[in-house]
Amino acid sequence: MAKKPQLIPNATCGIPIRTTFRAALALLIAILLISAVYFTQNRAAQVLENYSTGGGGGGGGGGCDLFTGKWVFDNESYPLYKERECVFMSDQLACEKFGREDLGYRNWRWQPDECELPKFNATAVLERLRNKRMVFVGDSLNRGQWVSMVCLVGSVIPRALQSMQSNGSLMMFKASEYNASIEFYWSPLMVESNSDDPVNHRLPDRIVRVKAIEKHARHWADAHILVFNTYLWWRIPKIKALFGSFEDSETSKMKVVKMRRGYEMALRTWADWMEVNINPNNTQVFFMSMSPIHDRGEEWGQNKGQNCYGETEQIAEVGYRGNGTDPKMMKIVETVLAELKTRGLNVEMINITQLTEYRKEAHPSIYRKQWEALKPHQISNPSSYADCIHWCLPGVPDVWNELLYAYIFHPTNPSNQSLN
Repeated sequence: MAKKPQLIPNATCGIPIRTTFRAALALLIAILLISAVYFTQNRAAQVLENYSTGGGGGGGGGGCDLFTGKWVFDNESYPLYKERECVFMSDQLACEKFGREDLGYRNWRWQPDECELPKFNATAVLERLRNKRMVFVGDSLNRGQWVSMVCLVGSVIPRALQSMQSNGSLMMFKASEYNASIEFYWSPLMVESNSDDPVNHRLPDRIVRVKAIEKHARHWADAHILVFNTYLWWRIPKIKALFGSFEDSETSKMKVVKMRRGYEMALRTWADWMEVNINPNNTQVFFMSMSPIHDRGEEWGQNKGQNCYGETEQIAEVGYRGNGTDPKMMKIVETVLAELKTRGLNVEMINITQLTEYRKEAHPSIYRKQWEALKPHQISNPSSYADCIHWCLPGVPDVWNELLYAYIFHPTNPSNQSLN
């Protein structure tokens, strides 16, 4: 009797068609996700490559000048976050919360003439900061930029995974999922002074220990990214320079010096400390140029006595510069940074000055928390208490952080523009 042929089962025989379909669908989705990530990263890398090589128009010295350009209205991409959704928004900068109704100042992006400014990627920043510290050091303008950075990265973190701590002059934002810390340290004159208290610092007689910085520096010594500023608190004709300590009046010496001389001495003290204590292989260092003020309306065609109060439009004059901006002080910064570079530490200057000069409409003005009760004469004249120094958020400091982001992820200098 003939043997029946043996049937050898197929390898897939017995696997339900539904299971095979699901596996194929999962594989397809995985391929699509990987492709999306690849193309996104490739696009970001291409943008960075464009401005580093002068792509899209070329830049001086083979790089792109990120700081020369124009403001472009863009209400589709901006603001980059919502004021009310930022967990740690500052009442000093929350203009909508305190009654501002014209919110167009939020919808402007900075467009360099020669290339594209890389799009801010909050997740990439957090990954860069995994198990690391980023510290902003300076005055309330640098604090505003720090709040902006906290809002930007906080927009991609669940509230339960964000926290804030404060310890004297140091404020610390923590992203627990990344073990990342973004901090602000109050040091308005960089070196030690009698204005170092983070709350009670408005004193009639400003005294600076121009040769002393250790008390401050120990708080940022081990940071991986440092962002400094100091300018506004130096804007007085003369300042008292203390050589010695506040505690020892017998051996200490006091000398009244001109503003720029005191500024230079303080910056050189800072530079000397940085040279010895900062390892350029471990730490990126940045210095923000001066942030303009808009307290004299006659400088842009308004009547004398007016300021940023009631302003809703930008300054249109190309290259406009107000009298509150002192290029000679920034030249001192440039000189100190250039010398520091020859000694082995490169500090990148982020030139926010000119692009910020145009934005007279983006200050808090009267739309912020008032720490003291307003007097009748102030209420009758809102210009008298308008804040024309700081910046509403979301707003201009977000663009400062976009520029900072470009430098963090592409540490070679894409711009050789002087601040003169």
